[in-house]
Parts: sequence; structure tokens; C-alpha cells
Amino acid sequence: MSCDPNLLPILQQLADALQQRGWMLATAESCTGGMIAAACTDLPGSSNWFDRGFVTYSNDAKTEMLSVPAALIAEHGAVSEAVVRAMAKGAITHSKAQVSVAVSGVAGPGGGTPEKPVGTVWVGLHINGHTRTQQLRLQGERASIRAQTTSWAMAQLLTMLIAPSPHQ
Repeated sequence: MSCDPNLLPILQQLADALQQRGWMLATAESCTGGMIAAACTDLPGSSNWFDRGFVTYSNDAKTEMLSVPAALIAEHGAVSEAVVRAMAKGAITHSKAQVSVAVSGVAGPGGGTPEKPVGTVWVGLHINGHTRTQQLRLQGERASIRAQTTSWAMAQLLTMLIAPSPHQ
């Protein structure tokens, strides 16, 4: 297995929660470049709950693969709540999944701005018609930021799936 061994219990619980509902997961990744999808598919039997992953690193890919409006990207930037929300919804629209996770961020070492410094990551989680977003401000080198994003997104998705809420 290539993913963080500490992530395996979370992934197994996530797999169980999705399978109990008969739901599938899709990912829409920018800054993590497919790391979330890779972590999911490291788990044996993931084809029962993982539908597909979109690696949409460029703005054009976000528009072409996930139907994120180019005007939305131009107005807010790729690393924004609006864009990650659209990515999460686009992953649902372009898959057979009921659950999606989308990430867009500045992993570094360059690319940061005063408004969006290196370590700024937006995560969008879409579950059964409802989307929740969260901005992260992570510390560390590029590999660490990408790994932290992957772990945080999976843990948060699991929390949302197992917590009682009106949209379950």
C-alpha cells in the first residue's frame, strides 16, 4: 500500500459507511493530483464504493471535465470556495456517485499570494445533494501539504457520513 498507514482505518470506515448506504464516491482533485483517489483505491475492494477520480489540475480541466464555469474561476480564482463547491458538484454530475470530495489549493513552494499563501487549501464535500466547504491553512513543504489535505478530507468526509444530520 502506498498511502499513509494511519489513513487506512479511516478509509476502511469510509468504505463501510458508503457500502452500507449503497453509495459511491468520486474525487475532484487539483493540488493533490490524484492522491485522494490513489489512497481510496489502495484499499482492496474499493471498486464497490469508489466510482472515479478527476484530476483537474488546470483551469481548463476544471471547466472541461467538471463543468466549472470559466467565469467563476476568473472571478474567484481556482483556489476558492466557489470553485471547490462547483468542483464537488461537477464530480457528482459527471459520475455515478452520491458523494464527492473536491480539493484545490496552493501546495507550494511557489504560487502563494498574500491573500492565498502556500498552504491555503479549499475542500468541498458533497453528500447526497448537500455541499459543505472548508478552508485549510496548512504548514509544511509541498508533499506534507498534499498529504495533510488528503488525510483531512478523508477524515472529514467520514465524520460527515457517520454523524447524524438531516441530509442522510
